[in-house]
Amino acid sequence: MPTPYRALFAPPGTRAFAAAGLVGRLPLSMMGIGVVTMISQVTGRYGLAGALSATIALSSAVLGPQISRLIDRHGQSRVLRPAVLVALTGAAGLLVATHFRWPDWTLFVFSALVGCVPSLGSMVRARWAALYRGTPLLHTAYSFESVVDEVCFIVGPIVSIGLSTAWFPEAGPLLAAVFMATGVFWLTSQRATEPRPHPPEEHVRGSALRSPGLQVLVATFVATGTVFGAVDVVTVAFAEELGQKAAASLVLAVYAAGSCVAGLVFGVLRVQGRPERRWLVGVCAMAASMIPLQLVGNLPFLAVALFLAGLFIAPTMITTMSLIEQHVPRAQLTEGMTWISTGLAVGVALGSSGAGLVIDAAGARAGYVVPAVAGAAAVAVGFLGYRRLCRPAPWRGGTVVEQHGERTGKAEQHLA
Repeated sequence: MPTPYRALFAPPGTRAFAAAGLVGRLPLSMMGIGVVTMISQVTGRYGLAGALSATIALSSAVLGPQISRLIDRHGQSRVLRPAVLVALTGAAGLLVATHFRWPDWTLFVFSALVGCVPSLGSMVRARWAALYRGTPLLHTAYSFESVVDEVCFIVGPIVSIGLSTAWFPEAGPLLAAVFMATGVFWLTSQRATEPRPHPPEEHVRGSALRSPGLQVLVATFVATGTVFGAVDVVTVAFAEELGQKAAASLVLAVYAAGSCVAGLVFGVLRVQGRPERRWLVGVCAMAASMIPLQLVGNLPFLAVALFLAGLFIAPTMITTMSLIEQHVPRAQLTEGMTWISTGLAVGVALGSSGAGLVIDAAGARAGYVVPAVAGAAAVAVGFLGYRRLCRPAPWRGGTVVEQHGERTGKAEQHLA
């Protein structure tokens, strides 16, 4: 393991909360696709299956930032445990209602409850930030978490779909619920590394989304999420047109593997220069990587193109998390990170539905126009909002860049 990653896990408790975050994050990639597989098998209604999956995503998008705001104020263990009990109640109700063919409206109610828990990735990143704020190791920590995200998106859908098709329809969502409960209660039992709730005098009125810089990041990642959602749907449809639908999961795994490789490498680099500029270059590179997809004619070519496209995902996500620290008050850090996940979730829903409409109208190959257009939109938002990212946050003095350099310099002196 490279030296920065070994140093990352030197403090006691870091391995434990990272492992809990991995387990608790698997439902993010398992639940939605598991519900689609379960409902389609039991009822044969793909429209209902997609609507329920979208309900879970939208519920998480609405409730996640609100729960994260409470976590910033009252602590992870105090808020996450009641929230996960609500989510588990929804998951249990959804499984029972599906098995016994209850009315459709009950499925939507239970699906909305499932989205009650925000992504544990934000909770784990907040722990890394509390531990390594102002040091180069925070960059390594965010890189590691980006790799964990991609591992979850490689493993989760394969496990969820495999169990629901090989065992019984409810198996995928059931295991996702077990992982959710295990991850949340394991993480919240680790009080020593839990960020302390901020005292009342540090609380900031209103949402973290009032930050102009965060608005730019979230808007850009709605477009980026549209890219991800569209690529997933179009790739499955393209593989099916070629009579190789089963290979779609392997091709998408290659896409995530590219991001994993880039994240691991990026984590050991000593990045220089302005993070705003690196972020904009990353957004442009992700958009440009969608162009070769317009030329795909077979799955091997598609796999290579997606692997190369994946190389730009993790570095851009890592830089985004660093920018959130600069544009959101410390007392709202968890909420700020959750808003990024919310933007991605909304984008994935838009990309999936938009790509589906194009595929129905013009075929799978034409569907790759959707991620290309979404990538162009991300670039447009990035350029239009670039000045906002470069401006100092209103609750800080000096410029964002100067403060970043000053913190890094002090941290390097401290580590030396």
